[in-house]
Amino acid sequence: MELDIQCEEMSPSRWAELLSTMKSCKTIRLDDCNLSSSNCEDLSSVIHMNPSLTELKLNNNELGDAGIEHLCKGLLMPSCSLQKLWLQNCNLTSASCETLRSVLSAQPSLTELHVGDNKLGTAGVKVLCQGMMNPNCKLQKLQLEYCELTADIVEALNAALQSKPTLKELSLSNNTLGDTAVKQLCRGLVEASCSLELLHLENCGITSDSCREISAVLSNKPSLVDLSVGDNKIGDSGLALLCQGLMHPNCRIQKLWLWDCDLTSASCKDLSRLISTKESLMEISLIDNNLRDSGMEMLCQALKDPKSKLQELWVRECGLTTACCKAVSSALSVNKYLKVLHIGENKLGDAGVEVLCEGLLHPNCSIQSLWLGNCDLTAACCATLTTVMATKQCLTELDLSYNSLEDEGIRKLCEALRNPSCNLQQLILYDIYWSSEVDDELRALEESKPDVKIIS
Repeated sequence: MELDIQCEEMSPSRWAELLSTMKSCKTIRLDDCNLSSSNCEDLSSVIHMNPSLTELKLNNNELGDAGIEHLCKGLLMPSCSLQKLWLQNCNLTSASCETLRSVLSAQPSLTELHVGDNKLGTAGVKVLCQGMMNPNCKLQKLQLEYCELTADIVEALNAALQSKPTLKELSLSNNTLGDTAVKQLCRGLVEASCSLELLHLENCGITSDSCREISAVLSNKPSLVDLSVGDNKIGDSGLALLCQGLMHPNCRIQKLWLWDCDLTSASCKDLSRLISTKESLMEISLIDNNLRDSGMEMLCQALKDPKSKLQELWVRECGLTTACCKAVSSALSVNKYLKVLHIGENKLGDAGVEVLCEGLLHPNCSIQSLWLGNCDLTAACCATLTTVMATKQCLTELDLSYNSLEDEGIRKLCEALRNPSCNLQQLILYDIYWSSEVDDELRALEESKPDVKIIS
């Protein structure tokens, strides 16, 4: 049984009602429910009395250190079988880390701990690392984003990594680590016996100076399938170093996020080689890089390679124009694997989307999710888009937000949604003006087709 409640104010009567339900739940999710430390006393009892409870999510509640102290009393009970604990943005400080250390040391069932967006600080996370080093600890996933960590944390993390071969996922994004610390961390990861699968280092103050060491992790850890270094100024020179590791025969990367990394079209030669030869690569995010049309054309050439198995390509806000749409369309007509294309916030225009639709309509194209938000579109391209919606049954999600479609364009989209052959499940239309009459049409359409969500 699963209890999943979000964004609900808890009255005493409602809380009492839920407590009786929780005693038989396997999963409890109470994100954004205005819970406090007093609720944690009750939750501690639930954890103690319900041995079937394996997942507890309490994100975005003002639990505080006192709340965690109450909660951990239940977590330390021999009857507790909790495996996943989410405490993101719960107003915790380093004081909570001593209590959580006890849980890590004593509770081998706990395999996931998510404590991001709390002011734990370097001192607090050092205490957590002590708990990780206990032989009883079997932690597999540790999420420490926005925890106010500094470079001084790396020595403790490396010691924990050395003693914890079970660790599969480590997220340190949005902490001020810097190149020296990231280099040290990567050297530790190469030496550690852990089979790390996910490493997230977004916005960690990384430059090209760290990329050789990150590359070494990629070439030495075939288990690593998910790497995110977005929002770091690695530049084209850093990407070239990363690609040495990414192209290594040992590397089995599946998901690579490089958004806002100061890349230009110069990086697209290396990226194209990666896309066309690394068959394990399924998803790449290049959002907010200055790739330009010339860079996109190189990527499209790679997508046409039979060895490319890429399923998701994110190129939002990459300085693209109508000029690259012929290349994108050509790639769509050849590549059978691409399922998700995020190409919004580029000046494609109506003419560009018309060309794009030629590729979308090709029998080879398997696109399921297409994002064209803020692409300088008007109602003029909607007739062609409706043809795609009505004939391309694999297309289930379409985002046209922040475009001047107005009543004429929205009415054409509605016409396509009414078509029995249209399989679209989600149409996203943020910040588009339409009249009250068209609004009534949209509401009526939603009522007649409950499987379709129109998000505006």
